[in-house]
Amino acid sequence: MNSSAIVVGGGLTGLAAAVAVARQGIATVHLVPKGPPDRRTSALMMPSVAFMQSAGLIGSPEALGHPLTEIRIVDATRRLIRAPETLFRSAEIGQPAFGWNFANVRLAESFDAAAAALPNLTRRAASVTDLEKTAAGIVLSLDDGTTLAAELVVGADGKKSRIRETGDFRAREHGFEQAALVCDVELARPLGGTSVEFHYENGPFTLVPAGALRANLVWIDQRPVLEAARAAGPDGLIALLAEKSQRLFGRIVPVTPAHLFLLSTLSVDRAGADGIVLVGEAAHAFPPIGAQGLNLGLRDVADLSAALASVDVTAGDWANTVSIDYARRRSNDLARTGGMVDTLFRSLLSDFLPTQTLRAGGLWAMKLLPQLRRQAFSIGMGER
Repeated sequence: MNSSAIVVGGGLTGLAAAVAVARQGIATVHLVPKGPPDRRTSALMMPSVAFMQSAGLIGSPEALGHPLTEIRIVDATRRLIRAPETLFRSAEIGQPAFGWNFANVRLAESFDAAAAALPNLTRRAASVTDLEKTAAGIVLSLDDGTTLAAELVVGADGKKSRIRETGDFRAREHGFEQAALVCDVELARPLGGTSVEFHYENGPFTLVPAGALRANLVWIDQRPVLEAARAAGPDGLIALLAEKSQRLFGRIVPVTPAHLFLLSTLSVDRAGADGIVLVGEAAHAFPPIGAQGLNLGLRDVADLSAALASVDVTAGDWANTVSIDYARRRSNDLARTGGMVDTLFRSLLSDFLPTQTLRAGGLWAMKLLPQLRRQAFSIGMGER
């Protein structure tokens, strides 16, 4: 039969994966369940931006996003040992920006346009209910009562991935007491190109520039604290935002509804096997610290593209070969990035004095040692 693939999941990683697979000349069906638009934003580092451009997913980033030229970290805890205020500038590594902050809706529109230009890519508004591995390929049962068969299946269906569950992948998940409050805000004083992180005992309070006086807020704290903040009414929330930002940017006014997201980490023992690959939050998830979520998902798609490009898709067992090669390519990056983000988050939450000392000492070292700063830049940006 002709080489065929099914991509499951309608998020940005799923959209990118569908385009990447179809660009290899494979007949591709993209299953996109109906859902509300994603009103969040994504801070994407330069390697991710370069990949999106090379994959034909976006054109000029200037048309879609806002540059991130500086990252400012303020230790706002009341602990005995505190880290110094630290400012990282992209000019230190000879780059005009660390990356770009994009509205997910704008990215989705650009990805959709790329998908529409591929005649071998079709879409269906359906969800998967079951998966069966057969000698002829993989058969998916859908919620509309029909079935689909393909040689390769890409699971991009999020933390609750049905593909991961029915495809016999082992996942490890840990939930946190913290949640994230997310909304767009308007400031009295602009951020410019600086992303500012105020580190508190229960997580960071982050303002990411979104052009002019606009910013995207990601506030991580205990869930009851955030629920109370959201229930405080407009004036109450404005007062809390001013306090959490140490009034550095004047009055901060929410301009979109505030949404709460529960935080957890998720990892898998392998990201591909038996003609199935997992990308995005189907394979990994962690708190929104260090701007790694979608960046890591796009690196998944980049490695999937590389695995597809290195195999003869007319060979009999090509999909299994791709899934094994993909898992091998992703292994080190997933372990390194997941470990880094988990360590950063837990070190911020920890009341253990030696852990606080190590965290503060690490930021002092990055502030004072240029070589260590460059290494931190490389890891944080996801450079290979």
